[in-house]
Amino acid sequence: MSSANRSGPTRAIDLRSGDILVTVEPAAGGRIGQIAVGRQRLLYDDPSAGAIGWGAYPMAPWAGRLRDGRFTFDGTTHQLPLNHTDEDGARHAIHGTVFDAEWTVDEVGPDAITLHCPLDTVPGWPFAGTARQTIIVADDRVTCRLLVDTDGDPFPASIGWHPWFRKPERLTFEPDGMYARGGIGLPDTALVPPVAGPWDDCFVNHRPVTLHYDRSAVTAVTVTSNCDHWVVYDQPAHATCVEPQSGPPDALNVAPVLVRRGQPLARTMTIAWR
Repeated sequence: MSSANRSGPTRAIDLRSGDILVTVEPAAGGRIGQIAVGRQRLLYDDPSAGAIGWGAYPMAPWAGRLRDGRFTFDGTTHQLPLNHTDEDGARHAIHGTVFDAEWTVDEVGPDAITLHCPLDTVPGWPFAGTARQTIIVADDRVTCRLLVDTDGDPFPASIGWHPWFRKPERLTFEPDGMYARGGIGLPDTALVPPVAGPWDDCFVNHRPVTLHYDRSAVTAVTVTSNCDHWVVYDQPAHATCVEPQSGPPDALNVAPVLVRRGQPLARTMTIAWR
């Protein structure tokens, strides 16, 4: 890969492998804007849906909702801006600080890119740190690697991805368990047997999740990850979200991982098709 300007381009960047075209949007949260397999597009890609509603974007330093935008660490409570209101009127901070920030491109080649973004893009995030990601394209898959590190004080974190897949005919997966609901998009701490969808729920899961498109050239899209928590959101008519995460929503309060100097939080996600 070649080095990029430190300031990073704001234009979309195309990565290719064979007939695969992956568009990366550094200025829009470093997200994958689209994965095109020949003429078939895998992602919902309309930016008019708002920053949380399209493409496949990284979430850091927390994934999903942070209840009331508040967390306590080392005896201090931190309040973050509330950028999401649920149907029940509850307001939360959602999806981290980098999903709508501009990322800097470090290196880019025909089929791969590396980018980074500081975590303090949102007022109120109190810790120094950086999100870093690599996206690699092959003929039958896209691999995403995401980590959060720091040269400063330790802090709690969770990370993950939020892909908006075009609506499949059906979804198959075999989770180990499901968190009881503690509010819209927020789990309770108790694990219960999985129930039938539609879902906006968090699952403990260690197996691939497959979206089936029976009447398309690509008949199956499979998501794998070394994350052990997965949020599935299939309530919209136009899309289904399959979101591997290092912890459940509100993880900074209920299941944080500590990021320290030399001890980053890192995860991998692969989107493959056949």
